[in-house]
Amino acid sequence: MKLLYAIQGTGNGHLSRARDIIPILQRKNIELDILMSGTQADIDIPHPITYHFKGLSFIFGKKGGVNMWKTYLKANTLRLQKEINSLPIDNYDLIINDFEPVSAWACRLKNKACVSLSHQAAVLAPNAPKPLKNDSLGEFILKKYAPTTKQYGFHFKPYQDNIFTPVIRQDIRNAACKNMDHYTVYLPSYSDDKIIKMLSKAKEVKWEVFSKHNKKTIINKNIIVQPITNDAFVNSMANSKGVLCGAGFETPAESLFMNKKLLVIPMKGQYEQQCNAASLKDMGVPVIKSLKKKHFSKLMDWIETDTKVIVDYPDITENIINQLLKECTV
Repeated sequence: MKLLYAIQGTGNGHLSRARDIIPILQRKNIELDILMSGTQADIDIPHPITYHFKGLSFIFGKKGGVNMWKTYLKANTLRLQKEINSLPIDNYDLIINDFEPVSAWACRLKNKACVSLSHQAAVLAPNAPKPLKNDSLGEFILKKYAPTTKQYGFHFKPYQDNIFTPVIRQDIRNAACKNMDHYTVYLPSYSDDKIIKMLSKAKEVKWEVFSKHNKKTIINKNIIVQPITNDAFVNSMANSKGVLCGAGFETPAESLFMNKKLLVIPMKGQYEQQCNAASLKDMGVPVIKSLKKKHFSKLMDWIETDTKVIVDYPDITENIINQLLKECTV
């Protein structure tokens, strides 16, 4: 059997998950090709990429949301259509898709099955938590961005039969965790200046900030700002008192697995993160809307308390892959 595993390359969560899924697929009796599209990832995957496309990426802004203008400028629809048409999708017996638009639309145009193995599949599930404020456009984009014919999803809780607990990569599972004196921060949709301005108000707190916007380490009194590397980020989280991050999926899930106290700030105008925030809030994780001054007291409340959410995220990734392969190749 020839299998194509297509991965979204915008952000780090999809690639973090792929680092565990690819070795499992490689152990199966299949011929595996890997496709990656998108930009703005800070980690790589140590496996050969058969197809590398620009795809359709959302560009992080610096004020807490997606930069829609840069996203529009990068969205070269003619180039995207060429990428879709160039993919020899008929060469594959099975396509597994982690929110990747080129392969998803290539399958749609050829009326070919495409199996979603993603967090987004779980977010869209009927039983998964949704934000109180309706976002019809955001939900429409999430549904149409990478359409699939069958869905297997990952979420913070298994809300229904085809939803599983998160893939926690082996780097995290094997990390020796301690509670030291710093907090780890990853807020890619904010500028370093915005983050420093807010966090510097908590003068007695040590912050280790991982930045998408800076390629060198900066020390500003009680704040260290550094570029993202996988080892440094994992080490920082494992030894932190807590994690302050966006309401993505992988970083909050990994923080919960490490039994760290967690505070999340969902990206503005990003429906998936609003849904994630709703789920985390239901579980007892505090959520603040932005890094604005009016939310500083909530940040300090979180620092001064030690409330943690207990989760059980067993290592069942291979079981999920086995189930998918069994159900989708009969």
